[in-house]
Amino acid sequence: MSIAPAFLAEAASDALRRGRAVGLIGRVSSLAVLSAELADADTLAALETQSRAGLIITARRAAVLNLANQIAAAAPDPEPVWVDRPDWLDLAGSRAVADPVLDLATPFKGPFRTRTLGGDTAPARAAIALAKHAGLIPAVYAVPLAGVDVAVACSSEAVLALTPAVARVRISSRARLPLASAEACDVVAFRPDDGGPEHLALVIGDPNVTQPVLARLHSSCLTGDVLGSLKCDCGPQLHTALAAIAANPGGGILLYLQQEGRGIGLLNKLRAYALQDQGWDTVDANTRLGFEADERDFSLAAAMFMALGVNNVALMTNNPLKVAGLAAHGFTVARVAHDMPPNPHNAAYLATKRDRQGHLL
Repeated sequence: MSIAPAFLAEAASDALRRGRAVGLIGRVSSLAVLSAELADADTLAALETQSRAGLIITARRAAVLNLANQIAAAAPDPEPVWVDRPDWLDLAGSRAVADPVLDLATPFKGPFRTRTLGGDTAPARAAIALAKHAGLIPAVYAVPLAGVDVAVACSSEAVLALTPAVARVRISSRARLPLASAEACDVVAFRPDDGGPEHLALVIGDPNVTQPVLARLHSSCLTGDVLGSLKCDCGPQLHTALAAIAANPGGGILLYLQQEGRGIGLLNKLRAYALQDQGWDTVDANTRLGFEADERDFSLAAAMFMALGVNNVALMTNNPLKVAGLAAHGFTVARVAHDMPPNPHNAAYLATKRDRQGHLL
């Protein structure tokens, strides 16, 4: 019985997230990889039975480590970079190479030698994509696959196809959910076809989908929405949007998307917070971790709206990427300003969103 490549890729993501070694099969060469974040002495030793593992990191991380002047590391982002591990680069030192939160604690790293990927390019790209899909720091140990015991092996192409070009969702359930700010509210649960986390739509009132629907795309923010963090404006944005939609005679829809930290996940967002405490702004914190400044997929929101019969929205946002993301899927989008007053803890964060990400604040 053959197993579908997509299923094997999902299994590889799960295994990597559990700290297991996985195999990535390319057309030219194949690699066994292990999360640099989760590796311990035993799992690294098991990976290195045939040869010493190198580190695959992102080009963004290589630039932070001042490796971009080496020819092998000069490939444009998002091309990954292979860093050879000399004998002196132990587990703790390797973790410091992978995790920028440790940069101040271990400021002097190297010298390092990089090598060209050559035939390892496809599995190296897949390794970084797999780590991101698993919500891990995008850095892995890697050795040739031959002779290495791995939890699961899959093709590099299947991993690179894990994030579909266009998201597909289906409505899983719908129920009445009276809110403190909007008693006439239904919650609609969506299950994406790619097996990712479930997402919600809060349908308030009785929106007329033949007219522009007042709407908000809200990425989940546990720290802001639930804990009341002052480091961002997410909690106030959420509750102000719900109140505004409830007060609107035509009601509207708020999509609550499980895209924490602009798509990098909760744990990596907390690492970004630690980097912000070291003096980096929110954009540099994400990119130093090896991520893009914004990793979200707005085709997901488009698919959810289409499932609700909506293709014309008055979108409550100050982020031009959200407007462009929906417009790219054929939506008619009118922007409605939606900004919150700053506080002493998030004033610099809001200024960064305005000055470096183009938010209309």
